[in-house]
Amino acid sequence: MPKDNFSTQAHLYAKFRPKYPAALYNFVLSKVQNRQIAWDCATGNGQVASELAHYFEQVLATDVSQKQLDNAHQNPKITYTVSQAEHTNFPDNTFDLITVGQALHWFKFEEFYREVRRISKPEAILAVWGYGTMTIDNQSINHQFQHFYQEQIGKYWDAERRYIDDEYRSIPFEFEEIESPNFEMNYEWTVDELEGYLNTWSSVQKYINLHGENPVNQFIDNVKFEGKIKICFPIFLKIGKIVK
Repeated sequence: MPKDNFSTQAHLYAKFRPKYPAALYNFVLSKVQNRQIAWDCATGNGQVASELAHYFEQVLATDVSQKQLDNAHQNPKITYTVSQAEHTNFPDNTFDLITVGQALHWFKFEEFYREVRRISKPEAILAVWGYGTMTIDNQSINHQFQHFYQEQIGKYWDAERRYIDDEYRSIPFEFEEIESPNFEMNYEWTVDELEGYLNTWSSVQKYINLHGENPVNQFIDNVKFEGKIKICFPIFLKIGKIVK
């Protein structure tokens, strides 16, 4: 069975997860020859699918979590279904673009890539990306946050988190890779927004299940601040042409 670490906090995921920048989408779309149909795999709350719907005639979006899909952005161009990444009911040679945002590290890579080859059109594009641990533009708060991430909550992350920390460099990519620039997400967050985002972490939910208390509460009490602080997430992208 595939892991489902996000159904419990699906409503928070939809509200507080960061949004990918237009520059990332523009770069990916610049590599796509045809814009008839796209598959957004592990769509979560449909963030990527909703953006793709501006450019494609049809978007099919899948996730293993029905609760995530229940919180997804609705659009007549998007069809949401529950499905594993590695095994779908899509016909052969269907998609012009396949995207995976912040989820490839959960997959069985070889099985997923085999499915990608089966259901993609010739010369289609696969784009997978993720974002690393944020930094905070306040030395004291950032120091406390890094300690919270690495020391207090570190052992509660699933083993797959290591792929995020090494920016997908250790994940095989079996396609004709295209060089890509660096991207990042920049925000100014209130303390409530910071708290909301931290509560979307699967490690936090695991901590709560094991200990019966939320570690985010103490962290937020320690760093409470007025106004907003600047947040930066580095984005890493693997993109390639699917050569069969």
